[in-house]
Amino acid sequence: MKNAARRVLDIEISALQSLYDRIDNSFFHAVTLLAAVKGSVVITGMGKSGLVGRKISATLASTGTPSFFLHPAEASHGDLGMVRKDDLVIAISNSGETEELIKILPVLKRMGIPLIAVTGKKDSTLARYSDEVLDISVEKEACPLNLAPTASTTMTLVLGDMLAITLLEEKGFKAEDFALYHPGGSLGKKLLLTVGDLMASGEAVPKVRPDTSLKEAIYEISSKGRGMTAVADASDTLLGIFTDGDFKRFLQKHDSLNGILMKDVMIRNPKTVSSQKLAAYALKRMEDYNITSLVVVDDNQMIEGIIHIHDILKAGVL
Repeated sequence: MKNAARRVLDIEISALQSLYDRIDNSFFHAVTLLAAVKGSVVITGMGKSGLVGRKISATLASTGTPSFFLHPAEASHGDLGMVRKDDLVIAISNSGETEELIKILPVLKRMGIPLIAVTGKKDSTLARYSDEVLDISVEKEACPLNLAPTASTTMTLVLGDMLAITLLEEKGFKAEDFALYHPGGSLGKKLLLTVGDLMASGEAVPKVRPDTSLKEAIYEISSKGRGMTAVADASDTLLGIFTDGDFKRFLQKHDSLNGILMKDVMIRNPKTVSSQKLAAYALKRMEDYNITSLVVVDDNQMIEGIIHIHDILKAGVL
């Protein structure tokens, strides 16, 4: 069993290594054709080729290239109407003679649709109809009968990744762009949610004046549940902060709260954040300074809100 498993790996690794020599003008031309597409990249193929094609289509779509899979058998029964003149088709067939695929090729050519063939037979019908041919031929399949598509489908899958990622780099696709197509994942939340989306504002912001007594400030801290209060002047310009940790340290040194005002004990020049910054940035800032909240201010240091580490973690930004 171990020998059989290793033989599969050896055959498929050997097949993949042959792709190095196939990064040639045909590959570059295919990427150029893909980069010029104004519509969608339509992937089509039967059987195992179709299954791999679905994955390639999904990878393209998630990396900034609109794409969908078209079943060739359904295409000849009406679904070909999904293909528009500004689309491009990638047709996958190891033999290049798949009957269902061959039937729709004349229609695609009549429509003027650019066609990239992914095939193991460069002299096949599919290859002859195509604008560019990408070679997935293998010396042998990993199947000992040399029948079940194995090494050839692995080649196709990796070739699809090569196209998608090369195209991604050519287009200058960034992590922020990726997040737009994955808003439900942790990456999307990291790159899309801003401080302004998560901060508390208005009456929910703990805030006192510099002449507020320490006793009143403690009440403000406990009632707003943020573990701190901002200290601001009459125009809401931030002057400082006071936290429950500051209060504990105060009690270690003083026996009485009488006569103590915020201006006497507040922490001046506190760490702040803009509402336009990503929530992930605010989280990193809290971690760097070992604090649990940040006052949100505008360019003039006027208070807009407050964001607590629990707000960020609750939103799933990790």
